[in-house]
Amino acid sequence: MLLNDFIAAMESIAPRELALDFDNPGLIVGTKRKDIRRVLAALDCTVPVVREAAALKCDLVLTHHPLLFRAVKHIDPADPVTAPVFELIENGIGLFAAHTNLDSAEGGVNTTLCRLLGIINEEPVPPENLCRAGELEREMSFLEFASLVESALHTKVRVSGHERPVKRIMVCGGSGGSEYPLAAKIGADVLVTGECRHSEAVEAECAGVNLIVAGHYETEAIVLPELVKRLKAVTDGVEYIFSRTEKPLRTL
Repeated sequence: MLLNDFIAAMESIAPRELALDFDNPGLIVGTKRKDIRRVLAALDCTVPVVREAAALKCDLVLTHHPLLFRAVKHIDPADPVTAPVFELIENGIGLFAAHTNLDSAEGGVNTTLCRLLGIINEEPVPPENLCRAGELEREMSFLEFASLVESALHTKVRVSGHERPVKRIMVCGGSGGSEYPLAAKIGADVLVTGECRHSEAVEAECAGVNLIVAGHYETEAIVLPELVKRLKAVTDGVEYIFSRTEKPLRTL
């Protein structure tokens, strides 16, 4: 399909206007290829991901995390920040990213997290509507829920807070430890996120919010199969391939 039609399909799934002000979603690197026939889906656009896309003869890389958050003054293959951009341009491959707009969208990162963790009646949490909150079908102990998160996301978690019954849960995939005041405000027993700072864990416990920190990659990569499934329904003739490159952090 035409690149513009692919972009329109992505906009219907994760509207750009849902993105936060600091973000850089959308078409980041263009391509002269008029038709998009093969797309590589990944969480990040790294040099190995671009080379994988080139080897697979992909026309476009589709990621959750954008490149070029901040202005750059040169594109240098030796610079870790711009090397993926250099490789994309050299290979004529485009890059499209859906970041905080995909976090916020119905069926996006945080909706998918809720579904996998058995959270029902989930709703976006104002004012930014980035996080989602809902209830477990039954009250359970904090450690039981932490074990459920480990199993559902195939990860190892770190936790803070006290052992107690929990039912109301807020989720924020990726780096969401700073959202603990919002979790406290809406009466959440637990905030599930991917990353948090030491100080945030200390402050969250003081605010009465238990934390489950499950990994940035692990709390966001779960959206890729759901995103591709939805794209397949509206992009006839496009083949999607999931990147097989290793995640940046792994447990030994």
